[in-house]
Amino acid sequence: MASQFDSWESYFYPDTIDPDTGIGTLRNLYEERDARVLSRMEYTDTTVRAVQLGNGEVEIARTFDGAHLRAIHGHLFQDVYEWAGEYRTVEMSKGPGRGFGEVRSGEVDRYLSDARQLVTSTDWAKISRNDFVATASTVFAYVNQAHPFREGNGRTSKVFMAHVAEQSPYRFDFARVSPEQWNGGSAMSRPDMFAYAPEPASLVPVFAAVTVERTAPQAGPDRAAQVRSALSASYPRPASEATRQSPQQGTQARRGSAGYRSDRGTGRE
Repeated sequence: MASQFDSWESYFYPDTIDPDTGIGTLRNLYEERDARVLSRMEYTDTTVRAVQLGNGEVEIARTFDGAHLRAIHGHLFQDVYEWAGEYRTVEMSKGPGRGFGEVRSGEVDRYLSDARQLVTSTDWAKISRNDFVATASTVFAYVNQAHPFREGNGRTSKVFMAHVAEQSPYRFDFARVSPEQWNGGSAMSRPDMFAYAPEPASLVPVFAAVTVERTAPQAGPDRAAQVRSALSASYPRPASEATRQSPQQGTQARRGSAGYRSDRGTGRE
C-alpha cells in the first residue's frame, strides 16, 4: 500500500477536508472530489465486480482468514481505491463506546483469527438451522469488530459470510432485513468498553431473518444467491460522512444507540 495512507487525514483530499469536522472526500482512482458523486461511481463499479464474484468469473480462495477478506475487498474496490485489499492504517469506531479492532496492537488479525477458528471448527454440512444462525451471528460479530478496511467493510463481510454459508444447507438473503435492522444489530454486538469479545446476541434475530434454505438438495455454492448477498442493502453512504472518533463514552451510551453512526478516526497521528 502507498505510504501516503499513514494518518486519518491522508485518506482524504486535503482541499475537501472540513476544518471543523476533519472529514472530507476519500482519495479515489477517479480523482472525484464530490463525495456523493463518488458514492454513485463506487456503487456502480463494485456492483460489476460483485457480479463477477457471484458468477464465478473470479475465484477467491476460501481460507476464511484475513487474506480471504483482503482478496474480496481487493476485487470489489480495485476500480475505486488505491488501498483496495489492504488493511486500514488508522483506528476507527462508530458512535460512542469501544472502537473497532486496534491496528497498533494487531487486534484486527486477532479478531479475524478467532472468526476463522470458529468457521473451520464447525460442521456446517450437518448443522441445524438454529445452530447455523447462532454460529453465523458469532462469526460475523468478530469480522465486524475487526472492521479491517477504511471503507467497504459491509459489502466485503457479506460476501465473506456468503462463502461461509456455501458449506451449509442455507444461504443468506440480506434484502430480508432493512439497513436499520442490520446496522442496529451490528452496533449492539460491539464489545463492552473494556472487553474484547463481541456480543452476538443482537445479531441472532437479524441472521434468523436473512437465513433461507437452499433450493438445491445438496449444500454447496449458490452463485446467484452470492450475487444477491453482495449487492443487497449495500448502497454506500458518501465518504465525506466519515468523521473522527469522539472521546470514548460508557457502555450505557453505546447500548442505547439505535444503530451505527459514521466511521470515526482516533485523531491526528
